[in-house]
Amino acid sequence: MKKDYVERKAYAKINLGLDVLRKRADGYHEVKMIMQTVDLWDRLTFSLSASQGIELSVGAAPLPVGKENLIYRAAALIMEKKNILQGVRITLEKKIPVAAGMAGGSTDAAAVFHGLNELLGLSMSREEMKELGVQIGADVPYCIMGGTALSEGIGEILTPLPSPPPCVLVVAKPDIDVSTKFVYGNLHVEEIKDHPDIDGMTEALRKGDLDGITNRMGNVLETVTVEAYPVVSELKRVMKVAGAENALMSGSGPTVFGVFKEKELAQGAADKIKDLELAGQVFVTGFVNSGCNSHDGI
Repeated sequence: MKKDYVERKAYAKINLGLDVLRKRADGYHEVKMIMQTVDLWDRLTFSLSASQGIELSVGAAPLPVGKENLIYRAAALIMEKKNILQGVRITLEKKIPVAAGMAGGSTDAAAVFHGLNELLGLSMSREEMKELGVQIGADVPYCIMGGTALSEGIGEILTPLPSPPPCVLVVAKPDIDVSTKFVYGNLHVEEIKDHPDIDGMTEALRKGDLDGITNRMGNVLETVTVEAYPVVSELKRVMKVAGAENALMSGSGPTVFGVFKEKELAQGAADKIKDLELAGQVFVTGFVNSGCNSHDGI
């Protein structure tokens, strides 16, 4: 059944562990990583438009509103595949940092699949949405699913995992933008000596062992980003000194997150980061567990 208006939350992700196994002949990198939804989200609203096509508004966010935007591309793909002539209006309220390694663009695109599916009464299954979503980006199928997952292949092979035990996160995005293309373009997989123990982390998740998870946190993309942007290393150091069980760069960066067992320690770390002016955007938040729809209606 069609609706006149739909709102969805698009949750950010972090990588509890990120390994790159090899560069494929087609230019893509084969990865093995643990993806985790966090309670930091954009809001997207969807409504019917009197005119044909897609109208996209991004508010004050420094984002394009045409085909360069993953929201627009996701909507265009759905309308093409489903022969939709009805015009739609999409409005984005941006909170997830831009170009931050938190899949902000991918999760917004994923929200489009959920939102237009409901708005237009398309009855797409989650599997169908994921199959279409990978055409938009490698992280989109995971963002459509959400929760905790082992991600393999180029990111499209997903295995749901149990959620980590409850804890508090500090998420800090320094005032720099990092290009994913730059990071992967300068990654020399054959030279990487220290690979994160993704299998061990998977087992720790199944046991509900937070220490086992945090002890295995690692991201091979730091070999590129930390060298180019030392602030990433400094953020990790400050979080650990402030009591984090561990701290890690998410995705290709530059966002860094720390895992804390106590909210007071997390808040103290966030305040310290602000005092040192290491990051323009700092959040104290937590995980969104796998029992939650990662693109809940509001």
